[in-house]
Amino acid sequence: MGPVSADLPVIDLASPDIAAATKSIRQALVDYGFLYVINHGIDDATMKSVYAESKKFFDQPMEEKMALEKNSSHRGYIRPDFEGFEDDAGGKGDLLECFHIGSGKLNDVNRWPSADRFPSWKETMESYYDCAMATSKKIMSLIALSLDLDAEFFQPDGSETILRPIHYSGSAMESKYGSDHGANAHTDYGMLTLLSTDGTPGLQICRDKDARPQLWEDVHHIPGALVVNIGDLLERWTNNVYRSTLHRVLMVGKERYSVAFFVWPSPDTMVTCIQSCCSEANPPRYPPIRSDEYLEQRLTSTYKYK
Repeated sequence: MGPVSADLPVIDLASPDIAAATKSIRQALVDYGFLYVINHGIDDATMKSVYAESKKFFDQPMEEKMALEKNSSHRGYIRPDFEGFEDDAGGKGDLLECFHIGSGKLNDVNRWPSADRFPSWKETMESYYDCAMATSKKIMSLIALSLDLDAEFFQPDGSETILRPIHYSGSAMESKYGSDHGANAHTDYGMLTLLSTDGTPGLQICRDKDARPQLWEDVHHIPGALVVNIGDLLERWTNNVYRSTLHRVLMVGKERYSVAFFVWPSPDTMVTCIQSCCSEANPPRYPPIRSDEYLEQRLTSTYKYK
């Protein structure tokens, strides 16, 4: 029997009923840790431009892409089999290739393809970044309200927030690396992730990450919607009231493109158990930690293999 389909909630970000949206998002994060958002403010033209620019870059020969290999600030190109390394994939890394782009407005450490060959790349990616950040703020406001916090409690401005165009090469990669996992089973480790996909299947979630055997559910594509999930930092912040959800991407024999946007708080934010998420019966499970310290710990762990 194959995976069942995940019946994820759909949240309308344009709804005037904030109370209903807040209640829905709380239920979604308790039940799934994943949801869809519609009317999110990223228009079709911007989305199409990002996919076109991504394809143009990933279509290059490997040596051309490796000229922009990830730097010490984790910005730039990341080749297949570089990250991941989960036990369920036999110790192999993810088959995806991707490119990391940050805000860069305060201290530009981004890497950019040649403007001569990719004249629209930087403008397109920065435009998408700004749209995704605006959408993320709307979602984080609803999450804050769902935790009895001020709507502006979560402030990701000035953070290590990353835009990540992703390419899965499909069956051609399977024979080379001996795995069917484009992205091995993992939880994200920030606050929030926005995901756009080209409609190619493969994304699956496992709601109970401690269960054995694990039950995997397919996440289907809804045209025009974004998939949203929370990460380990928000799980920690909410004292496990909201849980980050295990997910993976399987190779399905065809190319797949997606665009992820990983949201963090500002680097100096102290992540301390939220008051509404602890009590005498449920004391804080995690010690306070600065956002940038936690991020560096997780990045070091992810990229310890070369």
